[in-house]
Amino acid sequence: MMFWVEVQSGNLHSRSTYYYLVLSSLLMLFSFAQKFSALLLLRLAYQSLGVVYGDLGTSPLYVFYNTFPHGAKDREDVIGALSLIIYSLTLVPLLKYVFIVLRANDNGQGGTFALYSLLCRHANLKIIPNQHRTDEELTTYSRATIHERSFAAKTKRWLETHAFNKNSILMLVLVGTCMVIGDGILTPAISVLSAVGGIKLTIPDVKNEVVVLVSVAIIVGLFSLQHYGTDRVGWLFAPIVLLWLLLIGAIGIYNILNYDRSVLRAFSPVYIYRYLKRGRREDWTSLGGIMLSITGTEALFADLAHFPVSSVQIAFTVLVFPCLLLAYSGQAAYLLNNLDHTQDAFYRSIPDKMYWPVFVVATGAAVVASQATISATSSIIKQARAHGCFPRVKIVHTSKKFLGQIYIPDINWILMVLCITVTAGFENQSQIGNAYGTAVLFVMLVTTFLMILIMILVWHCHWILAIIFAGVSLLVELSYCSAVLFKVDQGSWIPFLIAGAFFIVMYVWHYGKLKRYEFEMHSKVSMAWVLGLGPSLGLVRVPGVGLVYTQLSRGVPHIFSHFITNLPAIHSVVIFVCVKYLPVYTVPEEERFLVKRIGPKSLHMFRCVARYGYKDLHRRDDDFENKLFESLFLFVKLDCMMEGCSDSENYSSYEQTPAESNNNNENTHSSNMDLSVMSVDSLESDRSESHGNIASRPPEVDELEFLNKCRDAGVVHILGNTVVRTRDSRFFKKIAINFIYAFLRKICRENSVLFNIPHESLLTVGQICYI
Repeated sequence: MMFWVEVQSGNLHSRSTYYYLVLSSLLMLFSFAQKFSALLLLRLAYQSLGVVYGDLGTSPLYVFYNTFPHGAKDREDVIGALSLIIYSLTLVPLLKYVFIVLRANDNGQGGTFALYSLLCRHANLKIIPNQHRTDEELTTYSRATIHERSFAAKTKRWLETHAFNKNSILMLVLVGTCMVIGDGILTPAISVLSAVGGIKLTIPDVKNEVVVLVSVAIIVGLFSLQHYGTDRVGWLFAPIVLLWLLLIGAIGIYNILNYDRSVLRAFSPVYIYRYLKRGRREDWTSLGGIMLSITGTEALFADLAHFPVSSVQIAFTVLVFPCLLLAYSGQAAYLLNNLDHTQDAFYRSIPDKMYWPVFVVATGAAVVASQATISATSSIIKQARAHGCFPRVKIVHTSKKFLGQIYIPDINWILMVLCITVTAGFENQSQIGNAYGTAVLFVMLVTTFLMILIMILVWHCHWILAIIFAGVSLLVELSYCSAVLFKVDQGSWIPFLIAGAFFIVMYVWHYGKLKRYEFEMHSKVSMAWVLGLGPSLGLVRVPGVGLVYTQLSRGVPHIFSHFITNLPAIHSVVIFVCVKYLPVYTVPEEERFLVKRIGPKSLHMFRCVARYGYKDLHRRDDDFENKLFESLFLFVKLDCMMEGCSDSENYSSYEQTPAESNNNNENTHSSNMDLSVMSVDSLESDRSESHGNIASRPPEVDELEFLNKCRDAGVVHILGNTVVRTRDSRFFKKIAINFIYAFLRKICRENSVLFNIPHESLLTVGQICYI
């Protein structure tokens, strides 16, 4: 008995030891996973320095020069300006963007169109009505429910019931986008020019023309390397920005200790009040230069795509923010003893032995800052094109790892020419600084207005919180706005000119596309006409598959009737392909295609809607074609397994009326069907004759064999070339449609080029659309 007890005790002991070891192992694994995730987060925070913070980190190169272009008058001006810089960095980049706006990302995507996509999912704000209820079933189409009596629901109904509200929000987004494009032009100009301009301190004989020429050469090299992609040319970005931030932070500490420690008084907001209460115009207009200390914050949000929000927040709060405060405080400490040195405050405050290393790193950091804004500009133009607000341009993915890293050749060279024009045409750095601050400021204002709607419709915040956010943000931004408007004649007009040109292009393109869609919707063909094709026109069916591209996601497009009226023959299988972009960042591959049947099975007509997000890129290649046919074959199988598919406008693989179901049972395919030229009537007769031979075979097998034979016979892509004209007598509408829109369609890339369709399988059908 004692032996039995001892055995049981030993067994219990060994079992408890086993559980202890398992528990210890799990705890160790959990600790290791936490450590690994923390290390991964720190690594991503380090990598974000080179992509996100290059622009914001180079602001110390030119802020004090643009604040006091003619020198500071007294020490109190320097302390007041520094106090404004400190609290501007705290309120806008830190509180507004890093802790609030970054949370409004669309599954990691940032920028004005990402905010617009969020709003379009939570309210019916999209002007082109091409969405369907099945789009809301996507896994990436996430949105929260709104209580009917809440303030958010009332706001939603108010926005949806007035077309003016929808147009106003779209125009607001377009203004913000155009200003981001202007930012992409002005950032390389001022960053590179400010960095290279420091050479005049050690070589006073260098003329300003030489500085401009060297800056232009660097800009040309920067834009010429864009086709390699950020993934290839950006491997040095993070180390450069890290070294740059550590250098300016260390130099700031050195200047504070070496020149005047009393500069730390600027951390008291009292000096802001003293600076502004004097009421001098030059003090107020100097806000335009102080505002440059927060430039790059808008790129921080637009370049968010590849990094978790937490990593970006860590990088800013731990490294970027403290280094910037030290850098500005150090320059201010130097200026307290050298009030006349504001023009080259940054380079003059550097110790002599550190000048050349800092000069080299500053030039590299300026290039990184330029790269960040160029990448943000390309990303936001791609988003605009996906929303139908930008002409068709070629988009090249430069990285297989990161889908968001893209290169747009046409836009790249346009930005380069405009950047060189600004750099060479405005040799005065102060004028470029005024322009740059104006562009950034309007982007921030647009973000503020969109964030108010995000807080109400998406986050369901109380309206008081939205008012507090709007009040604090607008107090800062409108104050800066009033200051830059004083300098319209001193360079601030440049971003308005650039943004105005791009706004006209984007709005006219969207307006023309909307009118084309409305024309196709009103002139689409009825099902009765489709069913009567054979007897009325003597229509013949030729071997192969015809892919008819259309904007319509419902109904048969008018271009199809125009085609068969002039050429009364169609392919044995006709698929209407609609490439549609949704207000989501991406559409999973397994949810990309929606297929339905048009008419009875005997017509072999289908509709396939290919859905994309604004981060996705549609390319007509073998992979796209294979996936399209895979979806079609899957649909045919499900169509026979279930009751079939309806001829209504609903996209479903499982809906069909009883009458259509009976017709489909009577109209099955023969596996031995001849693919020679045949009419619809002959198809019906062939099917009825062979019905007895295939009674023992599953009907989907015969249809799949028929589809495969047609595919092997050849696939032809039928594109519509619609010329848009207006008969309206209104002058502005004629200019917009008959001249601007027509010119844009003429110079932009054809759909056949964008879809990479070979000429031997392309068929273009032209028609005139009067709106």
